[in-house]
Amino acid sequence: MTDDEIRAALETHHNESYGWALSCCARSSVEAETVLQTVYLKVLIGKARYHGKAPFKTWLFAVIRRTAADERRRQKLRHLLLDRHYEATTLGGVERPDEAVHRAELERQVREVLSRLPRRQREVLQLVFYHEMSLAEAAQVMGVSLGSARTHYDRGKKRLRQQMKGWQIHDETGIGREREEDQRIVSATETGR
Repeated sequence: MTDDEIRAALETHHNESYGWALSCCARSSVEAETVLQTVYLKVLIGKARYHGKAPFKTWLFAVIRRTAADERRRQKLRHLLLDRHYEATTLGGVERPDEAVHRAELERQVREVLSRLPRRQREVLQLVFYHEMSLAEAAQVMGVSLGSARTHYDRGKKRLRQQMKGWQIHDETGIGREREEDQRIVSATETGR
């Protein structure tokens, strides 16, 4: 890739890169900005070189992850925390206040459950769900084999399901009731009832 193509690719992936850097830096915006600047500098001066063996986004996320890990080691952080970086879009434009409260409570509970997962399970789930990567791409970013990524992914989803079973969220919007009814219909059709 030429310098202009690399700059254009960095600009294209900037928002997602910043979100990934935030999650790699325990939601510290100052640390994430520092890591992202370091990554951009590495890429632009040729210290980190893209050879085209993987999609640019996958390669870039791997560089961000390694740079953040180096930064964590220097600062002796205990572990990486996953936090919200993705905001759900609402249909119809403006979200009603009761829907915003309901969504915020759901997001809080999901973040809480995710934060209790082992680090690799959190990472693979975030890369697949929030950054829309395949398991193979997530494995490359994490520096693990595809089989290992698949195992962490399956275990993480299973633990999420188990912990989410007992959720009690007061929902006056009707959204939760509609989703519960949809889920009952899906479950009934899957079991043949």
